[in-house]
Amino acid sequence: MKAMILAAGKGTRVRPITHTIPKPLIPILQKPVMEFLLELLRRHGFVEIMVNVSHLAEEIESYFRDGQRFGVQIGYSFEGHIADNGDLVGAALGSAGGLRRIQDFNPFFDDTFVVLCGDTLIDLDLTATVEQHKKKGGIATIVTKSVSKEVVSSYGVVVSDEEGRIQAFQEKPSIEEAMSTEINTGIYIFEPEIIDYIPPNQKYDIGGELFPQLVAQDAPFYAVNMDFEWVDIGKVPDYWHAIRGVLQREIKNVAIPGVEIKPGIYTGLNVLVNWDKVNIQGPVYIGAMTHIEDGATIIGPSMIGPNCRVCSGATVDNSVIFEYSRLGPGVRLMDKLVFGRYCVDKTGVSIDVQAAALDWLITDTRQKIPYTNHNPQQTIADLLNKDSWA
Repeated sequence: MKAMILAAGKGTRVRPITHTIPKPLIPILQKPVMEFLLELLRRHGFVEIMVNVSHLAEEIESYFRDGQRFGVQIGYSFEGHIADNGDLVGAALGSAGGLRRIQDFNPFFDDTFVVLCGDTLIDLDLTATVEQHKKKGGIATIVTKSVSKEVVSSYGVVVSDEEGRIQAFQEKPSIEEAMSTEINTGIYIFEPEIIDYIPPNQKYDIGGELFPQLVAQDAPFYAVNMDFEWVDIGKVPDYWHAIRGVLQREIKNVAIPGVEIKPGIYTGLNVLVNWDKVNIQGPVYIGAMTHIEDGATIIGPSMIGPNCRVCSGATVDNSVIFEYSRLGPGVRLMDKLVFGRYCVDKTGVSIDVQAAALDWLITDTRQKIPYTNHNPQQTIADLLNKDSWA
């Protein structure tokens, strides 16, 4: 069976991570989110998979290649062009436009197929979902999930009748205005005829344009509500909660890698730490070849990536630290995400530590550290709370 993974977006809401990593490669404890999707598709017999790519396309293609090592076949549809200087320039066609481009090149979607967003963690029985789609006899099906009324304003709401036929959509309605508590999960089941509803050679979106068109034309278009694990990683806070959820075992379809050397404390290979001289409270994951110096404190849920160094007196509390990060002596990180030269809080607000002259606090472990007379007890939290960073 065939499927498509949407992977052409720039991931602007997950910056600064997506400055150098495309959304499908965002790691969930060292494993790219799209890899989980490939595993799910393979388990349910979807082994022929098209992936549309644009932003940082070469990174996605280099990692997944032809899909052979994941037990599937992968083809890529690049959306963009090569500039005069040889750089790839992405020009995404929209989720529906990407479908149409593939089909116009050579008809690929010749039977019922699944479309997934490349930035979600899901544990869905795709086989049962496709069966429900076929029973309804529709041209398109949205997989929906019920949420509480209190959080409905954070999502796109799907309004359907008693038979599941879709009547309308509401984009992030207020609690008072919400006509349903079923939300669009970005998981779709299509028949090949859906391509006829997508105009050729132009940017066109599934949710914002194709679906309203189906409703307006009274096409056989349904919602199937399923109870399953679904974690959207569309924004920095979503990623933050995903890592916490894995470490706290709330997200059950993602295993914590490494070895559990103490209750709730997991490490990769060759971690350097004197356990009697540090304060580490799980759940915590520490990546391979990372050095935790004496006197450091790590309070979970926290993730320290591989090849990092947490210096003496530094504290990592409820934070996510990416690979090759050095946290200077006395630095205190609480509710933060450190990625390269950026430090981001759990709401997504970030500063460029180099531009802000704070790069003596957070550096790359691969660079030499010059002598500095900065006060090592000054904290990131103190600096971020100054008026100049408000």
